[in-house]
This record gives sequence, C-alpha cells and structure tokens, in this order.
Amino acid sequence: MQSHLKIAAIATIYHKYSHAQHIVDRFLEGYGWNSRHHYPPMDIVSLYVEQIKENDLSRDRLERFPTMKQYPTITEALTLNGDNLAVDGILLIGEHGDYPSNEKGQRLYPRYEHFMQMIEVFEQSGRSVPIFNDKHLSWNWEWAREMYDISQNMNFAFMAGSSLPVTWRTPSIDMPLGAPVSEAVCVGYGGVDSYDFHVLETLQCMVERREGGESGVKWLQAYRGDAFWKAHHAELWSRELFESALCRSHTLTPSRPGYNNPFPTLNEMKEIVKNPIAYQYEHHDGLKSTMILMNGLVQDFNFAAYVGTENEVLSTQMYLPMPPARTTLANFFSPQVNNIEQMFLTGKATYPVERTLLTTGLVAAGVDSLYTDGSKQDTPHLAIAYQPTEASTFWRT
Repeated sequence: MQSHLKIAAIATIYHKYSHAQHIVDRFLEGYGWNSRHHYPPMDIVSLYVEQIKENDLSRDRLERFPTMKQYPTITEALTLNGDNLAVDGILLIGEHGDYPSNEKGQRLYPRYEHFMQMIEVFEQSGRSVPIFNDKHLSWNWEWAREMYDISQNMNFAFMAGSSLPVTWRTPSIDMPLGAPVSEAVCVGYGGVDSYDFHVLETLQCMVERREGGESGVKWLQAYRGDAFWKAHHAELWSRELFESALCRSHTLTPSRPGYNNPFPTLNEMKEIVKNPIAYQYEHHDGLKSTMILMNGLVQDFNFAAYVGTENEVLSTQMYLPMPPARTTLANFFSPQVNNIEQMFLTGKATYPVERTLLTTGLVAAGVDSLYTDGSKQDTPHLAIAYQPTEASTFWRT
C-alpha cells in the first residue's frame, strides 16, 4: 500500500481567514465534498511561515497535527532538514502579510522569491515536484514569465490562480467548447492588483473555451472615474452585456426603496459607484473583453458574452457565499483544494497555468495603464496561445 504523499506548505502568513488558513486547513482537517467530509489522501509534513504575528495559527496547528513540523527556511521545509528534496508537492501561498507596495500600488508579495528558493532545491536534488501558486504568479511580469518558463523547462506540474474559475456558478453552465465568441464582459468588485485579478480569471476561464482556443492579447486600455463613464456612454463595451452581467448579481445595490424596479439608471449608478474601473483588451483573434470593477454596486462576479453565430447572450455568476459567510466559510476554496489534490496525485495540472500567466500579465498591464492616466498598453509579450482542457473544472453540485 502506497504511503500518503508528503506536502510542504510555504506561506507568507498564517492567521484566521487568510488564504493560508483556508487552503492549509483543508489539507489538515478535510472539507465538505460530494455530500461527505473528504480528507485529502496526503499529509502536510512541513510548514514555513515568513511572518509570525500575534494572531498566528501555526502553534495551534502544530500541536494538533504532530506529523507537521515547522521549519525556519524554505530549503529546510522542502528537504525536511536533510540534503535533498523530501516532499512530493508544494503549496506556495504568498497572499496576505505585511509587505510594502510600490508607487503603482502593487503589493510586493514575495511569490517569485519563494519560488526561486524552491527551484534551487530542485536543481540541487536533481528532481522536481508539482507546485501550486495561489493567485497571480507575481506583481512583476518578467518574474512571472520566468516562473512559467522554468516550470516548462524542468517539466514539473505547475498550477496557479483564483478560486473563481472552479467555484459554483449560477446558473450552472459553461461556455460551449469551440463556440464563437465576439465580445465578453465581467462585472465584479474590489481593488486594483487584487480583485481585478479575480475578475480577469473569471473572464478567461470562459473565453478560453471559444472557437480556436486562446490566441493571446494585443493591447489593453484602462478607464477610471469620469473616463469610465465616458467610455460607457460611448458604448466602447456592450451595454447589453454589461446589463446582462448585472442581472446575474445577488448583491445589486437597490437604487430606490419599495417594490418597483430596483435596477439603477446610469445617473443612479454614478451616485452609487464613486470610482469605477475597467480594463478593455483585444485578443489576437479579434475578441474584445472588458473587466469592470463596480464597488458599491455589486459584491460578486458576473459574466456575460455574445456567443454563436446569432450573437446570443450567455451569462452566469461565479458564485461566492454571500457576506459574511464568504469570509468565514469560504467554501469556494474547497473546489480549488480538490483540484490541487488531483495535481499532486497525478502529477498533471487540471487546468492550464497559461491562463494565469495571461491574467498575471493583464493585471500588470492594467496597473500600468492606470498609472499612466489610462494610456493604451501594447502587449506583444502577451501573445500567449493555448488550448483549454476539454472538461471544465467548475464545481457542479
């Protein structure tokens, strides 16, 4: 009988409701899956936490799970304080913690730096193991590309990204594989260099399934504040798709009390949303996609696209439990952990890391455009063509 796989968890911080807590705890304690409590058939045997704060959970978890040991360095966590790589898979969770931001507002999480320490162990040991990288690969595009290239050259399974592509959908539908798609819009909420990534991942997991697969992105332009409203009025993106996406929202802020139509007018939206943001970009095959952040109007992620030869609208919501359960339960991490499990077990990514390489570059281009007053960013480096997996990986219940 094969023993359980040994997994190393590398985290920036480990406190209540952090990504590390949501992901690592599911490996330690199990989680609900297919109407049962599921225990991953693997053990987290080593833990490295870069920042230990007063609210740190490491001591509690180490006491409750004695098979897991904490190490002072990433190298020791991967070698179990030996000379060579001694684990079968790695969780790289570089989200949350006290890290500086640059002049563009990007939080300088050390995902690249942690990744490169792992690669040193791989090279020294003469072998590699699968890595899961939480969220986008890096705030720095060149570093992100280097991470991807290393994974390809060393031939280890590498998976990354948001939980949005794998969570529930309402309705529970997918983009038909190989369908023509002419335009796509996703309306969400949150900040730049953070939740914009989630909206982009929502868009990309749908449009990558279009006819021909993903072809890469030629350019991106960002709009904020008054520039957003001018672009919206000029219909640089489809008003029909924008409204179709909003109609999927469970959190749409009502514009007026009572039982009449709560859908806000354009003027009412301007009162509700003080600082709207959009990234619009064109793919090499002509598809136009638009990511929109509407803080104050919605607290969810809603997708709409024109599909088929008659430009019919397909729309859905990537469902997260409504606040406050979104933070406390965070059930959308369960399908993400399940996909990570499958990668560790099979040695193969369940969805393409190229998706997150592309969305990482789109976030960086969006930040650059906003930083330069909405200038158009040519993106020849984002000519990232790939094919989706035949089966979609969102959580069907």
